[in-house]
Amino acid sequence: MSSTPVDAAAPEAAAVVSRVAACVEYSGTAYRGWQRQQPGVRSVQEEVEKALSRVANHPIQLFCAGRTDAGVHASCQIIHFDSSARREPTNWFHGANANLPHDISFVWAKPVGLDFHARFSAMARRYRYVIYNDPVRPAQLGREVTWNYRPLDIERMQEAAQVLVGEHDFTSYRATACQAKSPIKRIHHLKLIRFGKFIVLDIRANAFLHHMVRNIAGVLMQIGCGERPIEWAGEILQARDRHTGGLTAPAYGLYLVDVTYAEHFDLPKRYLGPHFLSALNELDD
Repeated sequence: MSSTPVDAAAPEAAAVVSRVAACVEYSGTAYRGWQRQQPGVRSVQEEVEKALSRVANHPIQLFCAGRTDAGVHASCQIIHFDSSARREPTNWFHGANANLPHDISFVWAKPVGLDFHARFSAMARRYRYVIYNDPVRPAQLGREVTWNYRPLDIERMQEAAQVLVGEHDFTSYRATACQAKSPIKRIHHLKLIRFGKFIVLDIRANAFLHHMVRNIAGVLMQIGCGERPIEWAGEILQARDRHTGGLTAPAYGLYLVDVTYAEHFDLPKRYLGPHFLSALNELDD
């Protein structure tokens, strides 16, 4: 009579795939954005995949909450990946950081169910656009903030911003090359905060169009310096034509700072970034 060896199921068990969610922060200055590019062009995704592949001892493919553009930063980019490797969360965390360049860091790693998806499970995303408002060009943080030498009236900017809150057709505020199927998005909040010499545009929405935050920032800065009337933000919105909009603000003032998921995923929470604004009180959602 034949019998099944005790360890016959071992190879099958070893092939079982588990899913890990993680939070990654990075400076986007040296990269052509999040998404993997052609060979020879640096991307954040490629660097993180290489680091995780070394920890897993097999190729890793990543999925993210939002693909940031060239030069854009993140203090809370949420990712997920699948692996057959058996690793503790601390192994993923420390192993990835040991293999990443200095401008990319893992913040946390956590096992999740296969029903979690970094992009499709996201309910909202939050960005901060940071403006350094001073006549003198900053020698520090030169590629981490946007410098505007003209005095900006934050009250004018805040009043103009209110027309954008809610669900609207944001055709005028998206890049002409934007590939999103629909220009209709819902902004949950859009607030301007003065913090020393910084003016922080804090915006949360269900999703964002290509260049949407940077185009909004560009319009509000033109209004803030008195170059355009407060009503201009609403006029642009109603036109539904990108050519009526203002300048696109530089990429390097923009940070992805939070992504919202259902509570049952129980993902860790951290203060809103970037680091140099960590003393800034969080806003009510």
